Amino acid sequence: MSSNRGVAYIQQGQVEVQAIPFPELSDPRGRHIDHGVVLKVVTTNICGSDQHMVRGRTTAPAGLILGHEITGEVLEIGRDVETLKKGDLVSVPFNVACGRCRTCKEQHTGVCLTVNPARAGGAYGYVDMGGWVGGQAEYVMVPYADFNLLKFPDKAQAMEKILDLTCLSDILPTGYHGAVTAGVGPGSTVYIAGAGPVGLAAAASAQLLGAAVVIVGDVNPARLVHARRVGFQTVDLSLDATLTEQIEQILGTPEVDCAVDAVGFEARGHGHEGAQHEAPATVLNSLMEVTRAAGKIGIPGLYVTDDPGGVDDAARRGALSVRLGLGWAKSHSFFTGQTPVMKYNRALMQAILWDRIKIAETVGVQVISLDEAPKGYAEFDAGAPKKFVIDPHRLLKQAA
Repeated sequence: MSSNRGVAYIQQGQVEVQAIPFPELSDPRGRHIDHGVVLKVVTTNICGSDQHMVRGRTTAPAGLILGHEITGEVLEIGRDVETLKKGDLVSVPFNVACGRCRTCKEQHTGVCLTVNPARAGGAYGYVDMGGWVGGQAEYVMVPYADFNLLKFPDKAQAMEKILDLTCLSDILPTGYHGAVTAGVGPGSTVYIAGAGPVGLAAAASAQLLGAAVVIVGDVNPARLVHARRVGFQTVDLSLDATLTEQIEQILGTPEVDCAVDAVGFEARGHGHEGAQHEAPATVLNSLMEVTRAAGKIGIPGLYVTDDPGGVDDAARRGALSVRLGLGWAKSHSFFTGQTPVMKYNRALMQAILWDRIKIAETVGVQVISLDEAPKGYAEFDAGAPKKFVIDPHRLLKQAA
């Protein structure tokens, strides 16, 4: 078994399915490792973070194999792997983490100190994140397997719920992390900026945490229709009515207890004219306006240190015009950074298995083949209210 195919970034706006090497048990610097496994990919998802690269908004090199949301079956095991066996079905956190460094031991697996020579934090198939080959492919290698992989307790049961469980690799823990760090709890009123998959995952997580009202805002009408259909209040940020005015119409007060930024650095302005133009600090500033004094703001939305397509020189360096004085005056707490997936994925797995959350329905999962990946990228970029899940071996189609 030596063939493999994967989704490669070619240039701005273009991805392509290519023949790629079959994975070996070696790290990006070519060193053999015995703590890894090779997975047969069962599902792998297209993420908004992938879209940032495909839009040319990062320094991603041509030929990068994409994909950091991976669920797979163990095919080959390194000699040091002790807790997994061939045939196990596992979820792969998008964070590559060693489990041995200080930050990993403190559960900050999003900023592992050893898996990326350039800076803290590693990820599969992502620019500047250590060179680990992505998982939008037929097969992929995962290092530090005993530490990184979450094994599903019952393979048959997991396959029945695979459309939900595929969301454990990133968007569900990321949305949950946003809600938790925003301080969502029983009876909370919550505003979620962004009706894409992460925003909807944050909204579903807020409900799981006991929120009384969850409001989702976006400029995309199709995504707002979907958000209402799955049970959330919505505000249309392309209207000239302000965010505070629309929130007051729903709650009777212009402020919420908690807020989550699920948009990130490609945010657009508010209002009929503003929504036509990029304004990268818009979401952060609007969240400070609508969050009550002493409230918390979770920021799982992606912000980058280098943005070649930024609207000005400052934005290209990741320097945004944030009204920090407003947040300081209101005594806000801000929580940023990559989600430490392993902090949450086991509990969220149980929530899925015991029908406490129906995340696939919430985020609009649509299964496509590996060859359909370029079309999926194009539709997602156009704002389709869907979460595209790639089925490289047509295992889901066969099961259906």
